[in-house]
Amino acid sequence: MPTFPLTLAVITHNESGSIARCLDSVSFAAEKLVVDSGSDDDTVAIARAHGARVIHQDWLGFGAQRNFASAQCAHDWILVLDADEYLSPELAAELQQRLPALIAGDAAVAYLRRRTIYMGRPMRWYRPSVGEKLARLYHRGRARWSDARVHESLRFDGAAPTLRAPFDHANNPTLPHKQLKVLRYAELKCRDWLDKGKPVRMWQAPFVYVLAFLKDYVFRLACLDGWRGFLIAQTAASYALYKRMRYYEMVNHPESVASAMALLRKHEIDR
Repeated sequence: MPTFPLTLAVITHNESGSIARCLDSVSFAAEKLVVDSGSDDDTVAIARAHGARVIHQDWLGFGAQRNFASAQCAHDWILVLDADEYLSPELAAELQQRLPALIAGDAAVAYLRRRTIYMGRPMRWYRPSVGEKLARLYHRGRARWSDARVHESLRFDGAAPTLRAPFDHANNPTLPHKQLKVLRYAELKCRDWLDKGKPVRMWQAPFVYVLAFLKDYVFRLACLDGWRGFLIAQTAASYALYKRMRYYEMVNHPESVASAMALLRKHEIDR
């Protein structure tokens, strides 16, 4: 199979169960780069066995870690996947058709569509899980990741093409995995709010919960995916509420920031 001057960049920490599938799905990339933040499982060995160059970097936060990875790539065009994501055969074929024109052109990024596998099978109706547009293919001289601790995004100017075929996200193999992720992401988001001095508005909390649930369950069509859709909407609403509860605690009880960080690191939820 021909390769293209493209780097697949993946940031990892204890992803031995999924990293091989991720790397193998992009067989046409001239380089596969894994930036690992201290895995103590077989992630590094598996990544190397599947053709990746592995670099260690202590955890900097999602945005900063991705920017570090970008700087280490051998090629200007970069495809970013998480370890639990992988290209569908259809998207791999589409990329091979469209990459020459993208690389030769002046676009900064291209959008890919993500399809979520939840509780063992794809969601059928819930909008963010059947065709969520994400900027994951980019030229590092024309785009840069935001420095957010979590929910980072690419910053760029200009129009961007969108590819049709999806890539897949094997999202949180169990509900306990999801709850631990929610706990970690909420903590990181609240630290960002604390750094920015975001006002505390606890009076919004009940409304935030209800509106977040309705947005996902009704307007984003989670209701059509049965009980799986209900669980997704409830989890999203609980996350929105918990962030505000935790931020209220951080502001009113500053000692809780370091105390919670120590606890989360003890249980390897934070690092």
